[in-house]
Amino acid sequence: MTQKKRSEEGIMGSCHSAIWSLIGCAMLFWPLDRATGQDPMDHVDLTSDEMTKPELTREELLAILSSATPDERVDLTSKRLSGLDLRNVDFKGANLRWARLNNTDLRGANLRDTILDSAWLLGANLERADLRGASLASTQMRRANLRDANLSGARIVANFQRADLRGANLSNANMGADMKNQSMGLMRTVLRMAKLDGADMRNVNAMRLDAGYASMRGVLLDNANFRGADLTGADLTKASVTGLNLSGADVSGAYLVQLIGKEKIIGLDKVKNLAEAEVE
Repeated sequence: MTQKKRSEEGIMGSCHSAIWSLIGCAMLFWPLDRATGQDPMDHVDLTSDEMTKPELTREELLAILSSATPDERVDLTSKRLSGLDLRNVDFKGANLRWARLNNTDLRGANLRDTILDSAWLLGANLERADLRGASLASTQMRRANLRDANLSGARIVANFQRADLRGANLSNANMGADMKNQSMGLMRTVLRMAKLDGADMRNVNAMRLDAGYASMRGVLLDNANFRGADLTGADLTKASVTGLNLSGADVSGAYLVQLIGKEKIIGLDKVKNLAEAEVE
């Protein structure tokens, strides 16, 4: 292969990565047009080879990961790994920015401290996966299975719409919107219609979170920051809320019943549409 050919392919690869990154960001800005009910994902070809076919086998990936050193993470930027069986794989803190892992089986995988910024994990199975300290900025995880996954201490500005996070550990995660970097509009973590029953969200920063119609029954929310969050229609029945900051949150149609530590909620007098919530 000539140097010119390699250069051209490198430029094309960078362009493809930039395009998919922009699409991913758009899903965070506009996860759903509430006026029309139109989903921006309808305009993404999820059946294309780019989104469905892997370029490596499990064995080839393991060989690449074996070259990792404590001082240098493996670079898997833009790799297409969709549909692979990667159960219990140790990614050793790899760089997976812009990677495609749609419908990939990652159960029990070690993704601790990995970079998953702008990656696509639509429908991926991450049950019991270790994502502690991982970076998930502009990451697409719609309908992903993260039951009992560990995301404690992770930096998250991702789309978890309709994802299953029941029993997941999100404690100390930073899921808050970066208000200093919103030139294109509000980019925030999306948990609309997600299942979070029994999840641990203690001490999480979820400022401006979009958790509309999410099921959050029995969630541990002690000392969490939900300032300005969208909790319309969310079910927080039996949630533990001691020290939870709800200042400016929209709770229209939310179920705030049988809350544990309700008297210690911060900013309950400053929430929006409290009269339209189901309050015990």
